[in-house]
Amino acid sequence: MRAAGAPALLLLVVLAGCSSSPRSPSLRSTIRVVPPPAPAPAPKRTDWVARKVVPGAVVTPQGRFHIVKQGETGIAIARAYGVPWREVVALNRLSEPYVIRVGQRLRLPGPGTAPAPPAAPPTAASLEERARAFALNIDDVVTGGQPAAPRPARPAPATVEEPPTPLPAVTGSAPAFRWPLPGRIISGFGPKAGGRFNDGVNLKASAGEPVRAAGDGVVAYAGDAIPGFGNLLLVKHAGGWVSAYGHNEALLVARGARVKAGEVIARAGQTGAVAEPQLHFELRRGRAPVDPAKVIGGR
Repeated sequence: MRAAGAPALLLLVVLAGCSSSPRSPSLRSTIRVVPPPAPAPAPKRTDWVARKVVPGAVVTPQGRFHIVKQGETGIAIARAYGVPWREVVALNRLSEPYVIRVGQRLRLPGPGTAPAPPAAPPTAASLEERARAFALNIDDVVTGGQPAAPRPARPAPATVEEPPTPLPAVTGSAPAFRWPLPGRIISGFGPKAGGRFNDGVNLKASAGEPVRAAGDGVVAYAGDAIPGFGNLLLVKHAGGWVSAYGHNEALLVARGARVKAGEVIARAGQTGAVAEPQLHFELRRGRAPVDPAKVIGGR
């Protein structure tokens, strides 16, 4: 005969055995604590691409003045008003590196008269006329291509914005130049009909074709503010050399960027005073243009 309290005693033994078994890890112990991600570093400031200037001089008894706006360069302002950049430099007593500032009243050469109204968009027939009248002065573009610095902040010195980054130095020996694209020469170096002179060569190109740097260097100018050549790049090289790339569809590098020979820096197009896709390519040593075919060969 079984005792009446046996089932209860058995239940107590079972419960006791369960309580003495190892405890399963708690939910808290299985959760991995992940530290919050570190804040992303501030994006590195890069120099912008220069843009066109819309003439709108302020006329006073003292003369004409242009109010410098964000995204403008000295050379673009001079070109917009049809005045020599060097005269703008002299009038405003600018010195190297020829920094202008947003909001600055930049005095313009010439009488104090209102600017002429904007010209009508060029027709296909007028593109050739514009090309004939245009001459590229590399020195002016390099010295006048300095970006306009931000307007100084007045209240707190700690909030003053830094000026545009100066161009990195280019040192070493002159590079062994290469052609920027494989197209044939459609307009060679030297004198042309009508008293023109081609300071470089024009190479046949397809729209969007990669344009490669002719040698190692630093981008000294990138923009579309210079009439005639559309989207233009200038690259400074060691030994006092400069290479120019005009009529591009798109620019892939900005002012101040270091580039390597063969690196894709633009896409060919037909911007500026041309009627078909092509690349205007120049090599200059100092201020003197040099025939690229004699320097590079292979054409």
